[in-house]
Amino acid sequence: MESKDTMVGTYNRAGEVKAFGEMKIGVKGLVDTGITQIPRIFHHPQVFLANPKPSSTVRIPIINLGGGMFESKVMRETVIAKVRVAVEKFGFFQVINHGIPVDVMEKMKDGIREFHEQDSEVKKTFYSRDITKKVKYNTNFDLYSSQAANWRDTLTTVMAPDVPKADDLPNICGEIMLEYTKRMMKLGELIFELLSEALGLKSNHLKEMDCAKSLSLLSHYYPPCPEPDRTFGISSHTDISFITILLQDHIGGLQILHDGYWIDVPPNPEALILNLGDLLQLITNDQFVSVDHRVLANRGEEPRISIASFFMHTIPNEQVYGPIKELLSEENPPKYRDTTTTEMATHYLARGLDGTSPLLHFKI
Repeated sequence: MESKDTMVGTYNRAGEVKAFGEMKIGVKGLVDTGITQIPRIFHHPQVFLANPKPSSTVRIPIINLGGGMFESKVMRETVIAKVRVAVEKFGFFQVINHGIPVDVMEKMKDGIREFHEQDSEVKKTFYSRDITKKVKYNTNFDLYSSQAANWRDTLTTVMAPDVPKADDLPNICGEIMLEYTKRMMKLGELIFELLSEALGLKSNHLKEMDCAKSLSLLSHYYPPCPEPDRTFGISSHTDISFITILLQDHIGGLQILHDGYWIDVPPNPEALILNLGDLLQLITNDQFVSVDHRVLANRGEEPRISIASFFMHTIPNEQVYGPIKELLSEENPPKYRDTTTTEMATHYLARGLDGTSPLLHFKI
């Protein structure tokens, strides 16, 4: 018997998802056909866009990293204190003077836009839904498991610890991806040092746990949406990573959930946005918490580009993670069982973005 979500009248969701997936043209391909209504597979049952509290009254913190070169111990401790407050209050913060030049960030956004705006036949050569594939393009990682698809396409590339050869990356953006990755890995190491110290641990603690070892770039393309009130760019979710560092363009649309309200994260051409992921919440035993966020469907006339740098191990990986022993006590016993990134990712992929925390599955 078909479930209500799968079969409603003559609407066969599973069949329509399969048909769309097999076209391999992505959301961009649909837009190029000139559609004025989005397919039903993208309709979200409840799109809560109303915000009962003006989001403009709250801003996530902006932290100046001083290029990563702190002039004194006091200056470093000041930044660490700001990081601690930001992650405990918001789970998100923006960083400026982070060491990645604006021109590199602009070239990265341009390269990703150019990839997604290539002819569909070129992009199809990278199309895959194999989670172990190091370079792949598709629409919605959870297309077949979610209740509703989101209005975006993604190029996913595993960039570390095994650096891909230029020939394995798309010609149109491979060179800038390699350059961006070198700088992002350096920034990631600094952020993990600051987070370690914010936890009261030695600066190299998270790095020695290999939190900074692996990096994947999720390079998103959000075409203009003919019916933006029916769907999302990305629906509400938390990231599975240790941390995510996001580069977004000038379009906007990113929102975080704070004190029960959705808060806009306005574009800043000099800033990168940092948020904590589920893996970091697990190993810090809820001292640091991953926060729900979403991207509204694109209402403009030009595409939105964002590049999310996910610091987490590639699949498969059997390295075991659990709450950090130095953070535990009789008053603060472990809240999560040990797991691997492979187990977490498999669970995450199977459930899709359903609005609930995947960490519930790993609670003791």
